[in-house]
Amino acid sequence: MTEKNENRKVRVTLNHKFGVSESRDRRGRRDTPAKDSDRKPFSRDRKQKQPFDRSKPFKKGQTFERPIYREKPQVKQVEAVDADREIDTQELERLENSSFTPPWYKKLLALTTEKGREKEGKFIGEGLHVVEELVKNHKELVVGVYFVEGYTNESLVELVNAAQLRIDILTQEQMKNLTTTVTPQGVIAVARIASTKPVYELSRSVLTLVDAVQDPGNLGTLFRTSLGFASGGMILGRGTVSPFNPKVVRGSSGTFLRVPFEFDVDLMEHINFLRSKGYTIIATDLHGKQTLKDIPKHKLRKMAFLVGNEGAGTNPYFIELADESVRIPMSSELESLNVSVAHGILSYEAAQIQEDLKQAQVQEDFKQAQIQGDLKQ
Repeated sequence: MTEKNENRKVRVTLNHKFGVSESRDRRGRRDTPAKDSDRKPFSRDRKQKQPFDRSKPFKKGQTFERPIYREKPQVKQVEAVDADREIDTQELERLENSSFTPPWYKKLLALTTEKGREKEGKFIGEGLHVVEELVKNHKELVVGVYFVEGYTNESLVELVNAAQLRIDILTQEQMKNLTTTVTPQGVIAVARIASTKPVYELSRSVLTLVDAVQDPGNLGTLFRTSLGFASGGMILGRGTVSPFNPKVVRGSSGTFLRVPFEFDVDLMEHINFLRSKGYTIIATDLHGKQTLKDIPKHKLRKMAFLVGNEGAGTNPYFIELADESVRIPMSSELESLNVSVAHGILSYEAAQIQEDLKQAQVQEDFKQAQIQGDLKQ
C-alpha cells in the first residue's frame, strides 16, 4: 500500500470515529453554539433519545455536557419523639427463629409480646423517665438496664450504677426492635411483673373500675390521674389492655406500679364485693340526670367510679348494677369526653368531696372532745 493510500485510510478512520475530515466544509463544524430553542427536549424513553452526532465535534476547549435528570426528592416525614410505631411481628419471628440471634436477646424479644410477658413474668419499660422511675422507686423489681451503644446521659448511668443494677449495651438495630417509639431514647429497663392490691378496708377511699379500656395511652393516663389524686387503686376488668403493655408503662411514665391495682378481674363479682365493703358504685352515663355533687355526702365516703370502653362506653349491664349514675356537666355541642379526661374530672371532684368530709370529721371530733371535757368537769 502506497503512502497516499495509507494516509487516506487514516483520515477515513478518524472521520468515522471522531468526525474529523480533511475539509472544514465536510466537517460540518458549528461556528456558534446552538440556541436553547434549537435543542430537542431530552426524553426518558430510550427509543426517542437523540444520539450524539459524532460527525459534528465541538470546537477546541468545548465539552459535551449531558443533561442531569434527578428523581423528585422524597420529603422525609419527621415523627415526634414519643410517636408510636407497630413492632414488625414477622421480623420478630424471624429473629427469634434465627440461629444467629443470641439466646439472651431472644428472651428480650419475647417481652415485646403479651404471650412472652406472661411466660417470662417480666416487662419492658422504655425511655428516660420510665427507667428513672423504676430504678428510684422499684429497684427490687428491676432485672437489668440496657443502653444503646454511645449513650450520653451520664446522670442516668450513674443512677443505675449507684443502684448496683446490671447494665448491658445494645446496638441501634437491637434497641429499635425492642421499643415502640419511632425515635427510641436509647435506654430500656426489664423488670418483674408485680402489683400491690388495693386496701378495701379503708374508712375513706376512691377506686376506679375499668371496663374494657383498650387504648394503652388512655390506661396509662388513668394510672397517672389516680396517683395524682391519691386514689385507693384501680380494678381492671377483663377485656382491658394489660397494664404491663410497653405503651401503658410509657403513658404512665412508669408510675403505674405506685398505684394499687388488680387486673383481669370479673367486674360483676367485684362490684358485689365492693358493695359488701361499703363502697358506692358510681357509673358514668351520658344520660345521667345528676352530677357527683348531687349525691348525698354520706354515700361518698367510699366510692368506686366505673369508666368504660372508648367507643362503646360502659357496659349497660354494669350501669344497671351501679348504685348511682352521674353525668359530667358540659356543653351540648359535644356528645362525650375521652375516658381519661372524664376520669380526671371525676377524680378532681371526688378529691374535693373527700377533703370536705375530712374537714367535717375533724370538726365533729373536736366538738365531741369538747362535750366530753364539759361532762368531766
